[in-house]
Amino acid sequence: MTRGLRILLGSLAAALLVGGAGWLAYTASLRQGTEALRRESNHQLELFATAAEGVIKRQESIPATLQLSPEVLALLREPQSAARAEAASLYLRRLNAHLGSLELFVQNQQGLVLAASDASLTGEDFSFRPYFLEALAGRVGRHFAIGTRDGRPGYYVSHPIHDGARVVGVAAIKIRLDPIDEAWATLESPALLADSNQVVILSSEPAWRYTSLTELSVDQRVDLQLSRLYAAQPLPRFPLKVDLRVDEDSQVVEGVLPHGLGEAAPTPRLASRAMLVLGRPLNGMDWRLMMFSDLRPVRQQASTHGLLAALVLGVVLLSALILLQRRRILRQKLEAHAALEDQVARRTQALSEANAQLAQEVTERQQAEATLRQAQDELVHAGKMAALGQLATGITHELAQPLGAIRTLAGNALEFMRREDLRSVQGNLEILTRLADQMGQIIQPLKGFARKSQARPQRCDVGLALGNALFLHDQRLRQLQVALHRGIEPGQVFAFFDPNRLEQVLLNLVGNALDAVQDQPSRQLWLQASHREGQVLIHVRDSGPGLGDEALARLFEPFFTTKAQGVGLGLGLAISRDIAREGGGELEARNHAEGGAEFILTLPGVDAGRAQA
Repeated sequence: MTRGLRILLGSLAAALLVGGAGWLAYTASLRQGTEALRRESNHQLELFATAAEGVIKRQESIPATLQLSPEVLALLREPQSAARAEAASLYLRRLNAHLGSLELFVQNQQGLVLAASDASLTGEDFSFRPYFLEALAGRVGRHFAIGTRDGRPGYYVSHPIHDGARVVGVAAIKIRLDPIDEAWATLESPALLADSNQVVILSSEPAWRYTSLTELSVDQRVDLQLSRLYAAQPLPRFPLKVDLRVDEDSQVVEGVLPHGLGEAAPTPRLASRAMLVLGRPLNGMDWRLMMFSDLRPVRQQASTHGLLAALVLGVVLLSALILLQRRRILRQKLEAHAALEDQVARRTQALSEANAQLAQEVTERQQAEATLRQAQDELVHAGKMAALGQLATGITHELAQPLGAIRTLAGNALEFMRREDLRSVQGNLEILTRLADQMGQIIQPLKGFARKSQARPQRCDVGLALGNALFLHDQRLRQLQVALHRGIEPGQVFAFFDPNRLEQVLLNLVGNALDAVQDQPSRQLWLQASHREGQVLIHVRDSGPGLGDEALARLFEPFFTTKAQGVGLGLGLAISRDIAREGGGELEARNHAEGGAEFILTLPGVDAGRAQA
């Protein structure tokens, strides 16, 4: 036997062994996976069946209790009495509203509805319904049907009404099936409910509803048309051919949907998949629950296991082949050993050099990070120092006007003292004291830009605060010859706000308005205040050029200003809005329709502010 033939036979034997191992592993995994899927599906079926049975059994005993109602028995004894019918219908309406069922009604021996929870049912003839015939024969009737009037499906349960030993009528309830429809989402696979006629009445797949699991005979179709259980539904064949095996002991239905479905029109969801079909009847009902679990994941897992088994066996055979050829390979290894050792030594040296270079790069990077961190700290410190310088300039600018007023009032006080007008001197000194306090309050909001302080809101006079702000700008108003339109005086409008902070905000808004009109041919300033929905609105409007788009977008950003370089820090509006918001208000800006800019300061009213406090 030649060496080539031996290699060919050995390869064929190895291939057969590998294929056999893969097939055995696939078969075992498929059997185990199918059993696990069957257990999981049965568990889901049990849970769903319990929920569905609960929906029905919670209300199916109600018809049996209706014969205990005096109103119902009185109506059946006097079926021609309108008063008896109205009393029974009222009782049924109340009971139906409490139960949440679709319908409750009472029929006489001819099948006519004498009283119902729905008044439109009165007088209807349901003698053709099977549940009526069952109850008239003294048995409890149960079955699914579609309403002849409203077209809504429901589960009908009927019970005979006895007057003594005689059946004098039938009580029936129509149980809503919406909770069962809403529970389909709890199942991980498509499922359906079929009644005793093997007709699918409920399903997670809308296309399956009102299809027949078996081929209906002509007699069956005639009976269904006479009883009108499914209204005018054509009841086509179920789109999948299910090969079922029924275990009579456990009442479990099992089957597998093959890949080829013959002449059936498969749904797109299940067309080319093998499915495990499990079913169980619902206790005490003529319904059967069936679920279709996809076997594709199980087969894929079994294929993976078979492939792994074949690979493992292939590795084992390959290892055996390697051991058999070890001597020849060992000789080749010995010849290449010296060259390999030399190559390993060279690579080891290169790796050591690379490690040393990497360590050096790590050290350099750490030094660079430390240098960068130090530079960042210095930049932050420099930025803080620059901000401190700008804040000092802003404080000087904000205090300039009160200092000018103090200078003027001090000179006036000296002149009044020379004239011995002590009362005027006292008035000027009181104003000087208030201005000194106000200068201290000017500094406080600037601090609050970085760290907010606690405000002391109280009932404050908006007109008085506005007058104080105008007083500090009095000299500039006269210099610019500004036409002042003041629509508020002291004692007219009151807000719940800190008075000193309100004066500071108004002082800033009036100052900005004067800056805006100083280069305008017409210099006008409008000041108004009003109440709206428990709030106080203060409008400060000027006749300046207005605000551009960029200014409107960034107006309240710190250090943003439209003034010339060196004039102001751009902190006034940011601080003012911060003050307004801290007191429960808001500061907004817009362009007025008649020209110029308008700032709207919203403050809490006295009542609303006290309630919030």
